[in-house]
Amino acid sequence: MNVTLAGIGKDYGATRALEDVDLTLDTGVTGLLGPNGAGKTTLLRIVATSIAADRGRVRLLGQDPSAGHGELTDIRRGLGYLPQELGYPGDMTTFGFVEYVAVLKEWDERRARHREVRRVLDLVDLSDLSTKRVSRLSGGQRRRVGLAQAMIGDAALLVLDEPTTGLDPAQRAALRRTLDVAAHESTVLLSTHQTEDVAALCERVVVLAGGRIRFDGSVLDLVATAAGQVWLADADVPGAPVSWRTGTGRYRVVGGGRPPAAEAAEPTLEDAYLLMLGPEARTPLPA
Repeated sequence: MNVTLAGIGKDYGATRALEDVDLTLDTGVTGLLGPNGAGKTTLLRIVATSIAADRGRVRLLGQDPSAGHGELTDIRRGLGYLPQELGYPGDMTTFGFVEYVAVLKEWDERRARHREVRRVLDLVDLSDLSTKRVSRLSGGQRRRVGLAQAMIGDAALLVLDEPTTGLDPAQRAALRRTLDVAAHESTVLLSTHQTEDVAALCERVVVLAGGRIRFDGSVLDLVATAAGQVWLADADVPGAPVSWRTGTGRYRVVGGGRPPAAEAAEPTLEDAYLLMLGPEARTPLPA
């Protein structure tokens, strides 16, 4: 396994961000879903070696990041990380910034390094903006620069925090294709609020809420948990756990009893996810 977490806990003062998290990951794409404050970014930062867990055991790419500088460096050589917020020096060009990260990753031979920078810029469709300063790029373009630097060297472990933020539908589709190829050889763990991205890309989904894992399994298995609990109604249903008016003018009702005259609907990943996020999932962990 490329990632093994056992009994992981992390506190920020009196706030318990993660508690007793067990997770193993091998090749393929795993989507991490959860409400704001669930602990997703903390979990990703631990996997990316940006912070250390307070409790539990971590093994990444067969090594222990707490064992010493040598093992930590070896892990980081095989790791690509896109954090939620990535600082970009405004005076650097797109090519210059990605090359700077490649230097940090010990791509010392100039010709090979430049080939690699051009390769990853092409993967995220930024080749034509390689000489443009990062400060002049749009938010979505800067996000793609961040994706490019994470993909340097065909990393064995890719950790991506909200990778589709700021991307338009075509760019999101292109990212899915890129990650689908990468997942044949790499372990990809990505956090997103876009359930459609998980449904389209991920073989496996982990739902994190209140610092604990609430579900870990296939996307199809999570969708199946909503079977028989989704309906289409002609009028709003007061008191329904979740409902909204769709573009057709009908109301989609998730959870609770079957409304009068409503028809059963095929559940989606979003339906199952909303059902999973009951009051218990939003309850903070005790300090």
